[in-house]
Amino acid sequence: MLFGGFEKFTLIDYPGKTACMVYTMGCPFRCPYCHNPELVNQVCETKIDEEKVIDFLKSRVGLLDGVVITGGEPSMHGDNLINFMRRVKLLNFSIKLDSNGVDPSFLQKVIQENLVDYIAMDIKSPMVKYMQTVNRSVDVEAIRKSIELIKSSGKDYEFRTTVLDSLLSFDDIDKIGTEISGAKRYFLQKFVSTKTLNPKFAKKSTYKDEDFIKMKTLMEKYVDFCGIR
Repeated sequence: MLFGGFEKFTLIDYPGKTACMVYTMGCPFRCPYCHNPELVNQVCETKIDEEKVIDFLKSRVGLLDGVVITGGEPSMHGDNLINFMRRVKLLNFSIKLDSNGVDPSFLQKVIQENLVDYIAMDIKSPMVKYMQTVNRSVDVEAIRKSIELIKSSGKDYEFRTTVLDSLLSFDDIDKIGTEISGAKRYFLQKFVSTKTLNPKFAKKSTYKDEDFIKMKTLMEKYVDFCGIR
């Protein structure tokens, strides 16, 4: 398969591990604040064949710990991505998967086949606002199923939400808490003004630091750990 981006080294994207990162193209959502519009729209300047990634990984056996698969939305690539993940695991690398949870059947496959070691799922908003937030029709039952599947998977995981004050209120954050109640790890991510899928969102703002601390306290009622990024 072809990837829309490839970073050969990262210390921040796979907790506790040195890793490289591949970016898949395409996404069923159209979140206006998305900072990877070229991946969503599949207009990447450079596309990387998986063979180049595998060759690189062969040269880094024993030097890197893992591979981060992010997007776009990786699950859109189905069996093609699963075959890539199998090749990565044969080289004894750990795999972290970033997903929006739109396809629980994909998550179930990679969990059952032990192809993933860490899952990071984006929680866009409370379920009642999902369609409004991602600008697409959404099967929220599939999102709920993915949340429960990840929580019960036995894999390491985190849930995370990118926070803009124009899209999410304190009440929305509280509702997210009830919907992921019992989760092990959750992060509130500060929106950073940058390139965005909807150019009007490039200069949108997020809450102040003290507001994030209040949100963190709010979420600690529901999850084992809440962090701020």
